[in-house]
Formats: sequence, C-alpha cells, structure tokens
Amino acid sequence: MASAFSYNSFGFLLILVAFSSLINISSAGRQIAPKTSIEFIRTSCSSTTYPKLCYESLLTQASMIQTSPQLIAHAALNVTLSTAKSTSALMAKLATSQGLKPTEVGAMQDCVEELEDTIDELRKSISEMGQLKGSNFGLMINDIQTWVSAALTDENTCADGFGGKNMNGSVKTAVRSKIVTIAHLTSNALALVNSYASFHG
Repeated sequence: MASAFSYNSFGFLLILVAFSSLINISSAGRQIAPKTSIEFIRTSCSSTTYPKLCYESLLTQASMIQTSPQLIAHAALNVTLSTAKSTSALMAKLATSQGLKPTEVGAMQDCVEELEDTIDELRKSISEMGQLKGSNFGLMINDIQTWVSAALTDENTCADGFGGKNMNGSVKTAVRSKIVTIAHLTSNALALVNSYASFHG
C-alpha cells in the first residue's frame, strides 16, 4: 500500500509540475521579424487589458501578423485555443489523480466541461474569422465577439470553482493560475477582435 501511495503521489506531483510549466511564453524560438511588425504588435497590444501578456504571446507570430488587424486578432485566438486545449488535457489527467478530495475532483470535472465549451467557441471564432466577407462582415464579427465573450465567461466560471477554502493549496494554485492566464489571453483576443471590428467599420 505504501508503494502505491508513493507512486500515486509522485504522479500527482508530476502533473502539477506540468501545470507549472505549461504556459511558458518566452523569447525561445522567436522568429526574426521586421521592426514594423513588432511595433504593430506592441501598439495593438497596448489597447488590451493585459498588454505584456499580449505582446509576449504574439511576438513569435510577428512575421505572419505583419501589420494586419485581422491577422493579429486571428493569431490571438489561435494562441488562446492552443493554451486552452493543453490546459484542458492536463486537467482531465489531474482529475483522475489519487489524493484529491471529492470537491476538488468535482471542480476539476466541471472546469474541464467549461473548457470544452471554451474550445468549441474559440474554434468557431477562428473559423469565422477566416471567412469574413464584405456584406456579411457585421453579422459575422458580431458572432465572433459573442463566442469569445462566452468563452471568457466559461473560463471565469471555472476559475471561481477553485476559489473556495476547501481546496488543496497546491491544486488551487496550480489550476486557478492557468485558468486565469487563459482568461487573460481570451480578454486580449476579444480586445483585438473589437479593434479589428472598429478598424473595418
């Protein structure tokens, strides 16, 4: 029994370590991009709620973004989707770990469901962003804004589920911080979508 407990505890710690290193938005792998593209990202991100996170998360996409309001919004949605998918997968694993309280397992499972909704809404937004056309622009951009706003609501609901005192400290810290980061990325993406809508209008 002792060895089983040790193995399960080790597995649990490995997952927490994976969470702690999941969102590592750094300069590693950064492509060389024209200064105009980098400045465009900096300027565009300055209008978001979390400009530093926005800039760092999009800098590696500078060569692709160039100076396009549509492409920067599209890139921000893709970065958010990728992060949400990775976090959801790790949370699903963490929910099956030994040593969690029933309340923690329940919160994990609820959060995975919320993230599944987030992923679906972000996918629809990305698909719609790639099909924006003249006469239907207003309707389509409104759909995107609605979906991204809904994704943000889902993420906040998930984060709230880990705000209680009955949560294990390490679980609460590891999970909630990642969900909050996804929410911040989503907020930034929504701001860039709104900027693009205003620019187009």
